[in-house]
Amino acid sequence: MSPLPPSTAASPRLRWSGLTERGPVRSNNEDAFLGVTFDGRDVRYLGKTGEASMASSDFVFAVSDGMGGAKSGEFASRITIDHITRLLPKGYRLSAQGLSSGFNDLLGELFDSSHQALLKLGNAYEECAGMGATLSLCWFSPEWMYFGHLGDSRIYHLPRGGELRQLTHDHSFVGWQRRQGQLNERQCRTHPRRNVIQQALGAGHQFIEPHIGAVNYQPGDRFLLCTDGLIDGLWDHHLDDLLRHPDPAHPEKDATHRLIEQALANSGRDNTTAVVVEILPPTD
Repeated sequence: MSPLPPSTAASPRLRWSGLTERGPVRSNNEDAFLGVTFDGRDVRYLGKTGEASMASSDFVFAVSDGMGGAKSGEFASRITIDHITRLLPKGYRLSAQGLSSGFNDLLGELFDSSHQALLKLGNAYEECAGMGATLSLCWFSPEWMYFGHLGDSRIYHLPRGGELRQLTHDHSFVGWQRRQGQLNERQCRTHPRRNVIQQALGAGHQFIEPHIGAVNYQPGDRFLLCTDGLIDGLWDHHLDDLLRHPDPAHPEKDATHRLIEQALANSGRDNTTAVVVEILPPTD
């Protein structure tokens, strides 16, 4: 990505909601999600729902799905989420200067440091051996959303008036086959290796290659971050419909609650987590 000049236009607003549920089958929740806002000095945690301007700060949202024996998967996802906040003020300085090319390096550093932290714990403690986590992260600065991803959690983009698109690559053999056109969505769901991922933070992997990219967004666009538990219960066309249309019987329910409730009703075999971020126009 080439450097972009800082925007002088009025700053957009974000509306977000996040939710994680253990589900009726699993005994503990190995998923975690994060919402923070930050500038060059401070990092502030966000509530599960909210709305705010991007005039003086950037925003990061992320989901992580842990893996490992006993409760080490739950521990791994929490470590991964907490680790994110360490590099954010440094990144805000890049954003404020319009140095978009620096985000690749910064996100790569973030994933590598999280990976090394999990490997170190896995090697040091028997109960943590082999633990790992997926990570899907969206970094919102004015005009651009930068993303980093590893594993089989996902990030989707629903443009205003456009079609839902999966931004991230599933780091799995089944995901690779789908990208090559060898499997369709239905075949992926019934494949015997559908739950085997080839890359994750920690989990004994020596090398990782996170998927890093950027999207130029517009008011009315929506982004969905989710773990594989949501995908297990919902097809892509369900995601599209639930993101676009309120529930007539329960108009107070936000998109995240609609997604989680329907996914648990359809499946519920795994922990289920979703974060929805909507771009709103600037206010005067």
